[in-house]
Amino acid sequence: MSVVDPDLIGPGAGGAPPTLVAPASEARTARNERLRLLLRTPTVLVGAFVLLFWVTFAILGDRITPYDPIFDQSQDVLVGPSSEHWFGTDTLGRDVFSRVLAGSRDILLVAPAATLLGTVLGTAIGLVIGYFRRRVDDVVSRVIDAILVLPVILTGVVVITALGSRSPLIVTILIGIVFAPLVARTVRAAVLAESELDYVQAARLRGERAPYVMFKEILPNVMPPIVVEFTVRLGYAIFAVAGLTFIGLGIQPPSPDWAVQVFEYYSFVDPYWWATVFPALAIASLVIAVNLVADGVREVYER
Repeated sequence: MSVVDPDLIGPGAGGAPPTLVAPASEARTARNERLRLLLRTPTVLVGAFVLLFWVTFAILGDRITPYDPIFDQSQDVLVGPSSEHWFGTDTLGRDVFSRVLAGSRDILLVAPAATLLGTVLGTAIGLVIGYFRRRVDDVVSRVIDAILVLPVILTGVVVITALGSRSPLIVTILIGIVFAPLVARTVRAAVLAESELDYVQAARLRGERAPYVMFKEILPNVMPPIVVEFTVRLGYAIFAVAGLTFIGLGIQPPSPDWAVQVFEYYSFVDPYWWATVFPALAIASLVIAVNLVADGVREVYER
C-alpha cells in the first residue's frame, strides 16, 4: 500500500473525501514565476532583442538583404562605406552590409546545436555518476578531468585535421563532446545534493529502477542549473565556432559567416578596415547578447 504525504492532502468540500493537491501545479507555478521575473529583467530583454534581430536575419537571409550576400558582385571593389553600400564592399565587390546581416545563419545553426548536444550528453553523464557514485563516479570523473585539460581550439585543430573534414556537422559534434564534461560536472553536483532528499529515498524504497529515479524524479529538480549551464555554454560555443572558422577549420567560404569574413580580410584591415571591423562587431554583439540573457537566467534560477 502506498503512503500519501499529508502535506499533499487538501480538505474536501462539504465533508467530501480529501483531495490531492497535484505537485505538478506547484512546479508549473514556479516556472511561471521564473518566466515573469525573466521578462521583467532589463538585461534579458535587451539581450533577447538582439538575439531575435540576428535570428530573424538568419532565417530570412538574402530574402531581405539589400544585395545578394554571396553572388551579387559589382564593379565597386573595396569601396568604403557610402550611401549605396553602408558597410562598403569587399574584394569581390559584394555588399558588406548584406553579408553581415546574413552572416548569422551558420553560427546560429552550429553553436546552439553544439550547445544542445553538449548539454544533453553532459546531463546524462552527470545523472549517472551523481546517482551511482562510488566506482562509476571515480572512473568517469577522472576521464572528465582529462578532457577538461584540453583547450577547445587545440582539440578542434587536432580532431578536424585528423579527420580531414571541416563540415559544420563535425564542428558541431566536436564542440558538443568537449562541452559535455563541463555540463556533467555541474549536473553531478546537483544530483549528489538531490540524492539525499526524502523523495529519492522514497522512490528507491518503492523499488523503482535507477533510470526512472534519475530521469523522472531527479532530473526535473535539477533543471534550473542545466538551463543556466546551457545559456552560459552557448556564448562559449559561439566563440569556439568563430575561433575554428578564423583559423580555417570551421565554416568555409563562400558562406557570409562573420568569422569567414574576418578570416578573409583581416590582412586588409589597413586601410580597408570595414571588411573586417563590421563582421567582428557583429560577433561581439551576438556574444554580448547571449551573455546578457545568461546573466539574467542565472540570477533568476539561482535565487
